[in-house]
Amino acid sequence: MTNTIDGLVIRTQSGFYTVKTEKGYFTCELRGRLKKGPRKGDILSIGDRVSLTVLAADRGIIEEIKERTRMFSRLAPNPQGEYQQILISNPDQVVIVFACADPDPRLGMLDRFLVIAEEHEVPSLIVVNKTDLVSDQKAKQIFNDYHHLGYPIIYTSVRSRQGLDELSKRLHSKISLLTGPSGVGKSSLLNAIQPGLGLQVREVSQSTSKGTHTTVVRELFPLNGGGYVADTPGLKALALWDIEPEELDGYFPEFRARILDCQFSDCTHVHEPGCAILDALDRGEISQRRYQSYLSMRFGDSE
Repeated sequence: MTNTIDGLVIRTQSGFYTVKTEKGYFTCELRGRLKKGPRKGDILSIGDRVSLTVLAADRGIIEEIKERTRMFSRLAPNPQGEYQQILISNPDQVVIVFACADPDPRLGMLDRFLVIAEEHEVPSLIVVNKTDLVSDQKAKQIFNDYHHLGYPIIYTSVRSRQGLDELSKRLHSKISLLTGPSGVGKSSLLNAIQPGLGLQVREVSQSTSKGTHTTVVRELFPLNGGGYVADTPGLKALALWDIEPEELDGYFPEFRARILDCQFSDCTHVHEPGCAILDALDRGEISQRRYQSYLSMRFGDSE
């Protein structure tokens, strides 16, 4: 009888995986048959549930990858062609951190995060950090579009401790992906919520930023009181994976409710007569900025 147990992948690096089980932590590799066939993306990621065979006190080999409920991924550059980089599997939520200032928020990139979350059906939480740098009115004005769309938003400041208790509660007992551009204060937020956590995350992020998608370290960090948080290094670009241009309107909530009212089923929402999206845009019911984000994603390049 083989000694097979189930566990959670909490760390990946260069083909080695740390799996947390009821019998402790095991460093594992994938069984060869799991690696057979053409690869267009990551086989395994943090957050995956697996079955492993114990080989020694702290060593094992992964026999099975359980079916994922969801994931959060992006199109990563690859010399051999397109490659799906899975940032996390089975997350309960994605926590998207942007700053009010320093750096100025690139809302087109925030829209890309939200589109990926919508496509993978991952609940989103927007964290607007560094609120001490601008007035409350200015902060809410910048992110006003997302209030109207119903996305949950927490305004935070490490200096004034605004929103930190609320953020901590939203992370409790959940597996969360923390992501956003460089310099928005993710590590400082984590240090404020759990002393030392942000420093741990930063060390891994710094090593990750020096590698490529095949050699990076990804890790789930345990939270006091339950739950995990995974961090991504500050992303400079976020290319969409497996989203066809004609599907994109379905991942904008303000478009989704209207596209069936368009005169043509293949409407691009650019020039067609009887377009419900353009009509709503003219009436001010759809944000001009969000519409420009849609055009950029459909016809342009990565933000």
